[in-house]
Amino acid sequence: MPQHHPAEESLAAPAVLAEERRLQKDLGFWGLTAIGFSNILGSGWLFAAMYAAQEAGPAALLSWVAAGVLCALIALVMVELGATRPEGGGTVRWPLYASGRLVGTMIGWSVVLSVGGTAAEISAIMQYAAHYVPGLYDHGRLTASGLGVAVALSVLLTALNWFAVRIFARMNNLVSVFKVVVPVVTIVALFLSGTHGGRLTDHGGFAPYGYAACLTALAGGGIVYSVNGFQAPLDFSGEARNPRRTVPAAVLTGIGLAVLVYLGLQLAFLYAVPESLLAHGWQGVNFESPFGQLALVLNLHWLATLLYADAVVSPGGSAYVGVAIDARHTYALAKNGLLPRFFMRIDPRSGMAHRALVLNLVVIVVFMLPFGGWQDIVSVMGDMYLLIYAASAVAVAAFRAHDRERGVPRAEGQVPGVRWIAPVGFVVATEFVYWSGWHDLRLALPLVLAGVPLFLLQRRGADGVPVREELRHGAWLVLHLAVLTLLSWLGTFGGSGRLPAPYDSLAVAALAGAVFFWAVRSGADHLRTAPPAMS
Repeated sequence: MPQHHPAEESLAAPAVLAEERRLQKDLGFWGLTAIGFSNILGSGWLFAAMYAAQEAGPAALLSWVAAGVLCALIALVMVELGATRPEGGGTVRWPLYASGRLVGTMIGWSVVLSVGGTAAEISAIMQYAAHYVPGLYDHGRLTASGLGVAVALSVLLTALNWFAVRIFARMNNLVSVFKVVVPVVTIVALFLSGTHGGRLTDHGGFAPYGYAACLTALAGGGIVYSVNGFQAPLDFSGEARNPRRTVPAAVLTGIGLAVLVYLGLQLAFLYAVPESLLAHGWQGVNFESPFGQLALVLNLHWLATLLYADAVVSPGGSAYVGVAIDARHTYALAKNGLLPRFFMRIDPRSGMAHRALVLNLVVIVVFMLPFGGWQDIVSVMGDMYLLIYAASAVAVAAFRAHDRERGVPRAEGQVPGVRWIAPVGFVVATEFVYWSGWHDLRLALPLVLAGVPLFLLQRRGADGVPVREELRHGAWLVLHLAVLTLLSWLGTFGGSGRLPAPYDSLAVAALAGAVFFWAVRSGADHLRTAPPAMS
């Protein structure tokens, strides 16, 4: 059984545990791996190879490798949490346990906002479906008819998740098989169609725009968004058979398979683009639907037909998984007290949080109304995910520090090396947020900081820890986001340039390192002084 600390036990009220026991333990290794891989391989693979090449040229290959390695580090942090504390929606529960209600509320608020990621996948489906049904998408936005179809699709995906985890896993396995086959077929077909030698060195060299462009490609090229989603099996750890063994293997396997597919797609794109399109270098290569139009240029009409079909299936699979994950996050937020406990009700027959599914359906539709475009939505979503990962790195280090203070022996399921992986993961997540650029962060970070007044409103008149103490324990996150916003404005990633490169990235790393150790000390203090009742 996982070890729980006083702060955790205080939240495990009998009613909460009763609902938790209704979650069905139906997921094994392959089911969890399919969930993780399907969540990673969504609409990103259809766009990212071209955008990454535009940003960094052939050096984009390094960006994919770096993203895979660094996400694996962050994943190992979350793997330990999932293995030692398996429960539904764990990614929003662990920051609350480790850092208190201010951090828990802000991260929970980020999770509420990140439901927009599912809206982005549905928007991508509409964009490609417009190839067959004109009038769904126009000038980067959903039309009125497109919005109607998108809402209907959102309802369908919610209905498919309504019945049971077993049905969800089986259907997702079938979708995942198709999502693996089509990218692999695309890679093979493009290489067999004829490649152009010297592509890794011609047209400006391997790094025509400098190696710093590899950092820009992480966000601007869509690489971070494409690799994001590896945490999906952790959100199902409460419904897994033998989670300590299957969850870590599923997470790392999903990352490894996805990065291999993305590297193959990047190489295929670099080698298959006709020479005539490179007159202005890689920045001059521009398709609305990269692989689909590239296949048409190469007279691979059968491949283009398959790609346009998969452009509906791949984002659809990710949206399908996203609906289920969002419901588990909402379930966990209700456990945290950020949402009414009404939304954590588990249907005893299916084991699903039906009320949470309905709430997230409403949020998805609301996100599609003002934004509508894929790029508009994903420009903010990646930062929300990365902040959740950073909070998880703090959580695992705070739990370990508290265990050492109490003389608790090493827990089963702890990952070797997490003592240094956690701070590196926190710094990496912060850098990824920073590299997404001022254009995105000027919206994303103030949105997250809006969780502070939400926390104050939620805690007004509440019993338990004084608000002043909770503010002290969670002040590190508020200061971290405020200073990061300032550095983004001063820096070279879309900012004013007053803080030149590479000093801007070094300043962000120094900030992240200092804040991490402050956050761990605050977390250990919170765990040590938490009263017997926090909920």
